Amino acid sequence: MTGEPRGSRATIPGYGITTTPYAISWSDVAVKIEASRNYWINTTRADGRPHAMPVWGVWVDGSLYFGTSSTSVKGRNLARSPRVVAHLESGDDVVILEGTVTRVTDSAELSRYADAYERKYALRPDIDDPNGPAYRVDARIAHTWQERDYPNSAMRWEFP
Repeated sequence: MTGEPRGSRATIPGYGITTTPYAISWSDVAVKIEASRNYWINTTRADGRPHAMPVWGVWVDGSLYFGTSSTSVKGRNLARSPRVVAHLESGDDVVILEGTVTRVTDSAELSRYADAYERKYALRPDIDDPNGPAYRVDARIAHTWQERDYPNSAMRWEFP
């Protein structure tokens, strides 16, 4: 990522959300992203139907990385349209990233991804696999909130 996002209060009419600042920093959000075990990756099929699947992933250098084969449904969807929504596993402590993905081919970046993945899951991905293994989410927007305090905690983050 090219820098920390700018946070603002979410604007959702009818939910009682005010413009009052909420005391959460992006570094607090990044800790949640890093700590999550599973991430829901949402792509779009050729006929426009949504496709959502959980994956393992890692937060490296301010970006979410995950693996999938380029021949999987996700991989084929992303090759056709790189737009993606990534959601952490919790519906109570919510972090949603919206953006595009880039298939990672740089060997140094792949090594950083593989090292982080191995530390987190005790399993090293095959970074020499020609059908994968890694995609980087280049977030444009993030949405965060805590269900127990939704009107007060809902935030929208815009990346530079």
